[in-house]
Order: sequence, then C-alpha cells, then structure tokens
Amino acid sequence: MPIGKRYFSPGLMLAIGSLLGAGQVHADGQPHDWLNRMGVAVQSISYEGTVIRTHDGKAEALKVIHTVKDGVIYEKLVAQEGDGMEIIRIGNEVQCILPDSKSVLVEEWNDKSTLFSTLPTSNIRFGNEYDVAIVRNERIAGRETILLAIRPHDGYRYGHRIWLDTETGFPLQTQLISEEGVAIEQIKFAEIVINQEIQVSALASSYSTESFTWLRQSSGHASTEIETPWSSDELPAGFRAVATHEETMQGSEEMITHILFTDGLANVSVFVAGRSGKMIEGPARFGGSNSYSIERGDYEITAIGEVPAMTVELIATTMRQH
Repeated sequence: MPIGKRYFSPGLMLAIGSLLGAGQVHADGQPHDWLNRMGVAVQSISYEGTVIRTHDGKAEALKVIHTVKDGVIYEKLVAQEGDGMEIIRIGNEVQCILPDSKSVLVEEWNDKSTLFSTLPTSNIRFGNEYDVAIVRNERIAGRETILLAIRPHDGYRYGHRIWLDTETGFPLQTQLISEEGVAIEQIKFAEIVINQEIQVSALASSYSTESFTWLRQSSGHASTEIETPWSSDELPAGFRAVATHEETMQGSEEMITHILFTDGLANVSVFVAGRSGKMIEGPARFGGSNSYSIERGDYEITAIGEVPAMTVELIATTMRQH
C-alpha cells in the first residue's frame, strides 16, 4: 500500500524533545568525525566485557572477548544464562558450540563484528534522509560517553542512538528507535575493559569438543552478480538498488533473484522466486526486522530488512518487471 511522506509521530516528537531538553553538550569534533572514530574503533580495538542484548522484550547477557591480530578478527561470546552456548570466531569462520547437544556448527561469516554489524558510517545521507546530532554526555559501564542521535525525516526508516566512549570512540550502548521513539533493540555494556592485551588462550572454547559432532555449513548459497528487469515503482526517498545477484539457496537448485536496496544506513533485501504455492503472504516481524511477502503472477516476492513494516510492504508491493 503506497504511503505518502510521514512526519514524526507525537511519541517520537516527545522523545526528541526530552533529548534536546537535556541540553546539547560541547564535544570535540563533529558528528561525522565521531562516526569515523567509531568505525575505526570497532575494527581495531581489543575489549573484554559483559554486554546485555535486548530485543522483543527479552534480555540476554553475553560475555564478550574481542581482538584483532594481523588484520584477523578473533572473538568469543559466551551466553551467561541457559545452556552456556559459545560462539568462537577466527577470521570469517564462526563456530557455534552447543554443549547440551554436544555439537559444533561451523559457518562462514563476513560481517566485521558479531555485535556491531549494522552501525552507521559517516557516508550515510545526513541532511537528506537523516539528521545527526551530539545530544549530551552520559556514563556507561563507568566510562564517559557522548550520545549521538540519528533521526530520520520520515517513517520509512528507524532512528539510532549511539553512546560513544569519549576516549576511544567505541560504542558502549546502541539503540534502534521505532517511529514512536521506543527502543526496539538495544546493546549495552554492563562492564568493559578496553585496549588491554588479550591472550589467545582466553579465546579458546571452555569445552573439550573432541567428542562433539561437528557440522559444517556452506555459506548457504552460490551467488552470481546479474542485471535484472525487476525494480520498484515507488521506492522511499533515498533508497536505491546497490547490488543484484542470482542465487541458489542451500538444499535447492532453484534460482532466486536477490536485490539489495539501501539509503546508506537502512537496508532492504528483496527476493524474487518462482511461484511455489507454499509462501504465506503478508507481514512478519522479528525484533527490529520486518518482512512482507506477496505473490505476483508466476513469482513470489519477499522484502525483508531492519526497517518499519510499511517500508518492506511498500517495496514488495511495488516491484515490477520492466
């Protein structure tokens, strides 16, 4: 359903007002400078701490150890509750260790960070689709931070709040903000030690996995870059197609067209496949991610992304062959 330009909801205006009412603080550098510092910090800084990750009203505590040696990412995440699952990362190989089932799932993963795979950069279209401002100082995990607020101009994308360590630029807390000004997802360090030497032994699994069952998955699909006749007749302002691939999904020989749309911060993936009769049309949601599926002639179209529901619905329902 095409929806025209939307302005801030009353809830979001109240949230912005409460932020601005706290008084904008002085900080060395502009917001773009801080985003550049953050990008460098996430890729290069060693850290160890406990992070609380919240989504869908549920919170989980994770022990995190992260370092970079000779350009290779080493990372270990340990669930502090439940079954004690561990995630060990060396470069692009990720091992998910499940002690209850005595199994290890091995996957290839290209994201720069397990925790911070969707952070903005200084290259997004500020002034067009978003405004960014330094709001105030706060203490997070015992460290001084500045709060950056990234505010969208319409309801087709989410906002972000990022608390950056003033010494290093490292993000100690991040929030994904809905159209109503509510935090949909949050990552927050409860305690952290930054830039101390991390021994390789600290990154090893706590379990003896020799007797575990090892399951190695491929990257999930084979992908070839292509040109496609598929496009949207009514993309939200600022979004454009940046990549188009033809893929075969794992366990299937059927070819699927995958188009990636982005405004420089928010991303929406559209998948176009032959009609199977098994697809459930309509919306679905998990945390901050929404999807919308529709049948069009002989094809099934699904749009999915960490954007409001109306964004994926608009893009999915306006996809056409040209």
